Amino acid sequence: MTEAGRTDFPSDPCPGSGRRRPRADAISDAPALNLNGNWRFRWSPTDRGTGDRFADPALDDHEWDQIAVPGHWVLQGYDQPLYTNTAFPFPIDPPRVPTDNPTGDYRVRFDLPVDWAADQGRDVLRFQGVDSCATVWLNGSLLGHSKGSRLPFEFDLGDRLRPQDNVLAVRVHRWSSGSYLEDQDMWWLPGIFRDVALLRRPADGIDDYFVHADYDPETGNGILRVDADRPGRVAIDELELDVGTGEQVEIAAVEPWSAESPRLYRGRLQAGGETIELAVGFRRVEIRDGRFLINGAPTYLRGVNRHEHHPDVGRSLDRQTMITDVIMMKRAGINAVRTAHYPPHPEFLRLCDEYGLWVVDECDIETHGFIYAGWRGNPLAEPLWREALLDRIERMVERDKNHPSVVIWSLGNESDGGDNLAELERWIRRRDPSRPLHYERDRSYRHSDFYSLMYPDLDTLEAIGRRREDTPDGVEPGSEVDQRRRGLPFLLCEYAHAMGNGPGSLDDYQRVLDEHDRFAGAFVWEWIDHGLTGIADDGSRYLRHGGDIDYQPNGGRYCLDGLLFADRTPSPGLAELQKVIQPISFGRSSGQNPQELVITNRHDHRDLTGLRFGWSHAIDGRERSSGELAVPACGPRETVTVPLPALVDEEGEGQLTIEARLADGAGWAAAGHRVAWEQFPVGSGKPRRLARAPALPSARARDEPAVAEFDHETGRLLSIGDVPVLSPTLDVCRAPVENDHGQGSRNDLARVWSAVGLDRFLHGVDKIDAGRTDRLVVFGRSGPASQTLGFRTRLEWLLRPDHLRLEVTAEPVGDWDPTGYGDHRVRPPRVGLRLGLPSGYDRVRWFGPGPEESYRDSRSAAAVGLYERTIEDLQTPYPVPQENGNHVDTRWLELSGRGLPTLRIDGDPVIDFTARRWTGEQLAAAGHPYELVDSHRLWLNLDHGQQGLGSAACGPALPQKYLLPLQTYRFAVEFTPLPGERS
Repeated sequence: MTEAGRTDFPSDPCPGSGRRRPRADAISDAPALNLNGNWRFRWSPTDRGTGDRFADPALDDHEWDQIAVPGHWVLQGYDQPLYTNTAFPFPIDPPRVPTDNPTGDYRVRFDLPVDWAADQGRDVLRFQGVDSCATVWLNGSLLGHSKGSRLPFEFDLGDRLRPQDNVLAVRVHRWSSGSYLEDQDMWWLPGIFRDVALLRRPADGIDDYFVHADYDPETGNGILRVDADRPGRVAIDELELDVGTGEQVEIAAVEPWSAESPRLYRGRLQAGGETIELAVGFRRVEIRDGRFLINGAPTYLRGVNRHEHHPDVGRSLDRQTMITDVIMMKRAGINAVRTAHYPPHPEFLRLCDEYGLWVVDECDIETHGFIYAGWRGNPLAEPLWREALLDRIERMVERDKNHPSVVIWSLGNESDGGDNLAELERWIRRRDPSRPLHYERDRSYRHSDFYSLMYPDLDTLEAIGRRREDTPDGVEPGSEVDQRRRGLPFLLCEYAHAMGNGPGSLDDYQRVLDEHDRFAGAFVWEWIDHGLTGIADDGSRYLRHGGDIDYQPNGGRYCLDGLLFADRTPSPGLAELQKVIQPISFGRSSGQNPQELVITNRHDHRDLTGLRFGWSHAIDGRERSSGELAVPACGPRETVTVPLPALVDEEGEGQLTIEARLADGAGWAAAGHRVAWEQFPVGSGKPRRLARAPALPSARARDEPAVAEFDHETGRLLSIGDVPVLSPTLDVCRAPVENDHGQGSRNDLARVWSAVGLDRFLHGVDKIDAGRTDRLVVFGRSGPASQTLGFRTRLEWLLRPDHLRLEVTAEPVGDWDPTGYGDHRVRPPRVGLRLGLPSGYDRVRWFGPGPEESYRDSRSAAAVGLYERTIEDLQTPYPVPQENGNHVDTRWLELSGRGLPTLRIDGDPVIDFTARRWTGEQLAAAGHPYELVDSHRLWLNLDHGQQGLGSAACGPALPQKYLLPLQTYRFAVEFTPLPGERS
């Protein structure tokens, strides 16, 4: 077989052939030719591709298709993207993969710039990323092959390059032996998806270099040495520095680099006519006495896990999209990124250096699919894979070693354990002892500098903080290994699964994390939904998930688990996280009107200089006064107290809001950006009620329209004033959020609700008491078919001259713990009322927490205030429809619409509300937003309460305190039709 026709590369466990040794990514002024653009392309369903002549320069490829590079062929009309969470989408037969292996053949022709030949040097071809196996030819000559999809590789071209009409041919296999190391809860997206470039390397230029920029926190001095593979000069004009490579110098009083103050000293490395840009950040990372320290100070990582993703181009992100991610993180108070689960595009790390983000740089290693083989043959335990694993570690470390933002190396993710871990650890410690190592899945933690877990419950996390956690399985309690682990700092590498509406309990987790100095940081899973753009039959755009692809195995909706929607619209979960992790906290002295504010700086490396502080005082949501606060100097992790002005004591519910904002603009936000805030109740704490006319024995006794109309035979409410309504009924279910489904059969509350019929309650009337004209009492029972469980209800309507009061009693009856549902006890996810109103109502004004949705375990970001939104704006467009748009503890709300009287509803004292144009049943039945059809009615839920959101889609069960207890519920609401329309 000819070289062009080789088909053995995909199943060869060797990580590559013919490649240059890995080296640091650099910005150089040496000549470079960008080869991105439109390439010729043909796709084949097997690993033979288009045949043996594919790489022949004489092959006529004018009839071939064109494809964008960088890009994924499955997003450009060939084959289809596949999503799995843990399963391999091919047989487990390592290192082999099927010959039914989709293959893309790429060809591009290029000429050298006219001045290229005049420069003396070596020509190098560089690929930043190809998924999953690339075999490369230039002008018909085989250069070699490479695996390791999210890592760069290069080839020396020697004399193969010619001035004109060069033909570069790349055969890309979808599956390869490398795919066994890349099972990373993501879309499988093959293709040349990162940049391709031709580099002219000067004959005596520097190929590789290592910037050692240490910081001594005792003296404030920086220690700099730049090692290189050949002699050169290092110059940093700002420091008046000009030294040779390999020469160590100590520089007095440098400003250290941190994520909070990302101080970079710009310089250059010169040799052989080439200049390489340097961005030097002086910093020291260490673990001492069981604590994670940077620049001598304890440091806490407020992080997210970040996959590279865009709904249209997959992992082929451009620089502007990366900047968008970084800026959004900075604005949200996020200070750290775990590059889950592979090294990102190198430009992202440059942005982290510049803007300031701590980075846990994770290797492109995950073998999760071997769980289905009982971990037999797992690469971390097999000598066959040692070379491939080390190759990936080496390529990550060598590429990224000069970034000050990278403070931790992660050996990989969810790959169990084995002897190869020790090899990976030894290699990194020899090459770069300046950074600690992380690996979570080996329960001995012998090769990690952190104890680490995913998704612990709060009790477990509390025990870890106290270093009193249970010993992991497979480790002898009290052994040396166990004692070493207990001495390690703890890194919560994944928690708070942000799938759909959620996560809940972020404030609970943060309280525990803040209480113990063992914690080095925590990373929410994850930054962004992995939805891919789809077009529905009606032409509307939607976001596809794994379940939309006709292929098995399939990870379904599990890829939609980010704080951002796939189009980078923030979900309400991001606002909640921002509030919970904000870098300043506020407390107050005791008493109704606090005279002193307690401010704690939660930064680890900077004071509060550059921020301005303000206060505002509102009564019933309307601002009464405001001003600035003079805050004294406050260093990292310090606390100061500030006197507050006297507040006017008026009738009504008062709130004092404190804010910290940027005094001047930063690279990631303009002046005035809010960094932190808090709200405190002040005054009487009771909102003023709507002015009422005196109660009369009967509303009908006056010659005025009735405030309400009933069908006295059925007890149904027909209208409130001139507003026709569908009478309220007891509602005890909700369209399940993703966390209600749990993970697999674990914590699947939604399955139980459906099985026992909470989503299909039938309502009966037992008795109607209409003995008085100003009072109607309806006794009834609500429950599902085939079950005894339900609620016995008492709805007492009290008619007043200008409003209607409803007092509700709902008493549980029957068997609420039927057999056959395991440990799942049946509890209603909501208890409240649902009523139908005319569809012309299109706006809601309310006083209570807002403006975004809030739930009992996700409400920190909701400030009490006066808000107004359209019905459409109240909906959160989750890519899989589910419960959304709730607002807890609402004091009152007003519904308005053109041509309709305003309808006011008061809680007694508060009520939860949602308002939407479809029922909960319609919401639950829809698989995509485009399937939601306007019912031509407004459905209003008024709830005594609704259970929390939790994080059970990949985490612990919803804490008991956020479930609704099974008890008798009593609550009341008041309806007031207001004359005319109100703005």
